[in-house]
Amino acid sequence: MFVVFDKAPSFSAVLVICYLSLFCVAARRDTAVMEGETGLPLQQLIASFDNKCLPKILQVISGVYFQGSIYELSGSEVCFCTGDLIKVINMELQSVCCEYISNKEAFELPISHTGLYKVVPEEMPYSTIEEMVSLRPVGLDSCLPFTFTSRSKMTLDNFTLAAGRELTVLSVEKDQVRCHVRGEQDVSAEVCIPLSFRGEFYECESEECFTLGEIMSSACLRSRKFRTTKCERPLILSPIYQVHAIMNLRKNVFKFSSSSEVDVIDVTEQCKDVAFVTPFSLTEVLSQPDESFPVVVEVLEYPQADSVFTCSWLPELSKSKHLVFHKKGTSDWILFSSLKSRKVQQYFLVSQQYGGRFRRRPREFNSVYELYVASVQAPGLRLSVTRSCEEVEEEGLPALTVGEQLEVMHCDTMELPCGSSKEQKQSVEALICHRLQEPDEGDDDDDDDDDDKRVQQKDKIEVISLPLYMQAHFMEVLSDNKKYRLRDLDKEFSFPLDVKIVNRDNEMETDPLVGHTCLKIEGAISEPIIQASFPHRPDHCFKIPTQWLSMSVSFTNDPLPWPSDQPPDCHVDRVTEVTDTFFYEYHKRGNSDAAPPPRPPKRNLSSSDTSRKSFKPPKKPTKADKSKLRQDESITTTDFANLTINRKKRPPAPPPPVIFEDQPPPLAPRKHSIDVTTSKALPNMYVKREVSIKTAVADVDSDHDYETVDDSLLTMMQESQNNVKFY
Repeated sequence: MFVVFDKAPSFSAVLVICYLSLFCVAARRDTAVMEGETGLPLQQLIASFDNKCLPKILQVISGVYFQGSIYELSGSEVCFCTGDLIKVINMELQSVCCEYISNKEAFELPISHTGLYKVVPEEMPYSTIEEMVSLRPVGLDSCLPFTFTSRSKMTLDNFTLAAGRELTVLSVEKDQVRCHVRGEQDVSAEVCIPLSFRGEFYECESEECFTLGEIMSSACLRSRKFRTTKCERPLILSPIYQVHAIMNLRKNVFKFSSSSEVDVIDVTEQCKDVAFVTPFSLTEVLSQPDESFPVVVEVLEYPQADSVFTCSWLPELSKSKHLVFHKKGTSDWILFSSLKSRKVQQYFLVSQQYGGRFRRRPREFNSVYELYVASVQAPGLRLSVTRSCEEVEEEGLPALTVGEQLEVMHCDTMELPCGSSKEQKQSVEALICHRLQEPDEGDDDDDDDDDDKRVQQKDKIEVISLPLYMQAHFMEVLSDNKKYRLRDLDKEFSFPLDVKIVNRDNEMETDPLVGHTCLKIEGAISEPIIQASFPHRPDHCFKIPTQWLSMSVSFTNDPLPWPSDQPPDCHVDRVTEVTDTFFYEYHKRGNSDAAPPPRPPKRNLSSSDTSRKSFKPPKKPTKADKSKLRQDESITTTDFANLTINRKKRPPAPPPPVIFEDQPPPLAPRKHSIDVTTSKALPNMYVKREVSIKTAVADVDSDHDYETVDDSLLTMMQESQNNVKFY
């Protein structure tokens, strides 16, 4: 086994080589390698081929070849093992290998090299004229004339030529050559020599010069030796091709250099019936003629799991799965998206053959720039303000009230107001709109009054300017309640457009669009497709967008799954669900050169200066300020009394009563409570209380009719009076 490395192999590389050696042994056992065949180097055998004789089937006799490093085995390498069959389908001339005969020194030259080369005469003699002529290049203007000599004398009819006489071939006819011979004393003559004339002929060195392109284009010249005009050392020139070939179970056509050190043999005749699987990508399938369809194909490489489609037929695609390709073509789709308020936003590709009906829904706009983009696509928009906005005179933002109706007119420039006459005016882009007045309620029977009111309302139309950078909220006002088909919406309106489905497509078993309260039409898309189906359901077809799916297939000879004279009536899926990746890629393609929304203008420096002057940050207090602050913290009683809410001075306190030292202070009158306050709480009826009731016993013998007072009560009253005196 023979291996070519670009880098030093590691332990993992050795393991790979051991695995490949076992694989090569198995391949050699399973492949019919002809006994007794001697292999030729790949470069020598490829050099003997011509593009007209292709394709050729080669079999590897010995050697394993890797294109690239052993550390980069990712499916893109070229690997040959003993017994492999290679089908050569094309060759491209890359360069020329030049090898000196004396020391075997070799180097490469590009095919565009401008140097000239002369043919070195062969040292071995030719036995016939025909053998010598057959080695001359065919198709080159400089192939004739050429000169040769004969070592022995030549006798032609009544004419005899001496040995060593130079003969120049002028033309080659059917069975003879016409030659020019120069004799003594500049005497010349023409003779005809049969091609079958035998002798010992030697070719003379000619002054003819050839380029590398001329040498490589002639099989006769490629077998000759050459020397440059500046060097006498003979060279052997060999072409180096980039070979295009296919192998069984390889995904794509691979390319390799003919200078690979691999020995091969030509087994084209023995392997005529060997079927090589030719892989095709979906793009290559589109390039096939229409007569190739319908056809049964086999999936070699299926799409990845993270595909942009979430349809039902995609999970069924797997390796070795068979499909029926009915036809190729172009399909027109409409991209839909659901509301963003849903938990999971969905996206759909809907064919224009969709049979459902839609009704327009008013669109919502969250900025004036969105409104401007929509007005460019559909002029004459009418809007209703859904959120009020306050007027900002410096930025040119007008006041808007909820419920006001506007009509978009055109886009123009407006000048922002300046704070002073020295400031430079700023011009910004704005959307010019008409603020429509609501019609006044009145008597509908009076036609003359209605006409007058309409004239007055036209006079009341107010023109306002909305800067494109203004953030506002609007809703489109629609007066259209008509039902539309999808193809009619594409013809009459521009996208994006908000719609609601009112009638489902009755030809579909399940319509995924039904159930969505609002759908947004993002835009139209036209893509090349392949109409396909599975063999067990040939009438249920689906469309495969070739530019959005990466898969490879191979054409098979399997029969179609229906009678030859009874093709099925195909029903094609009209709604295909896609992922958000498809949605974002679609917008990247369409809006790659779109300008970003405008920014609001910068604020004037004068206004910012005035705001800075009006507000001065507090300075850091010094020590004097701190001492003053401490003195201020001690507030007198007079100042505290003057601190009132209404800033009015309190009246002075009344003077104290005059007290004489001889007399005791006057007694304060007793406060007799007129109303006896009783407790609102009810007594506890569940607990028995002992109430002590004292009954005053009257003295019958006494003359007084009042009750007697207890001594303890009298003592308590005296103590209380004494306490009141010193209050």
